[in-house]
Amino acid sequence: MESSRIEILLEKYFQGESSIAEENELRKYFSSSDVAQHLLQYQPLFAYFSQEKEQKFTPEFPSQSRKKYWGWLSVAASAVVLLGIGTYVYHDVTAAKQELGTYDDPQVAFRQTQKALALLSNHVNTGIESVQYVQEYQNSKELVFKQ
Repeated sequence: MESSRIEILLEKYFQGESSIAEENELRKYFSSSDVAQHLLQYQPLFAYFSQEKEQKFTPEFPSQSRKKYWGWLSVAASAVVLLGIGTYVYHDVTAAKQELGTYDDPQVAFRQTQKALALLSNHVNTGIESVQYVQEYQNSKELVFKQ
């Protein structure tokens, strides 16, 4: 090949104006052994491009391994949720036991029970009085509005 033609192609190549066919011609020229002395500096460039073009990327990790991680992730999330619920219930039960209070002396327990029942009785009596007022209102209404 003429070195002047190759120089023109190199100029077009570095300007970004060369076509694919011209670039293939340059690669073919620089891969041969009869390269002009003043163009030897470009030979490693085109040799590198040819070498890298043949290299293929192979992923190191298979794509199926992510599916396995998702399965284990859901198991781990379920375990964390169950552990959280168990801890909540355990602390709730122990707190409820501590709040109830216990009495060692039966007499004290009996007096406290009587107090609690008396308080409950007062509230029930108040409710019964309210119901009696409602019953009286109902009777008055029936007298006024005969149905």
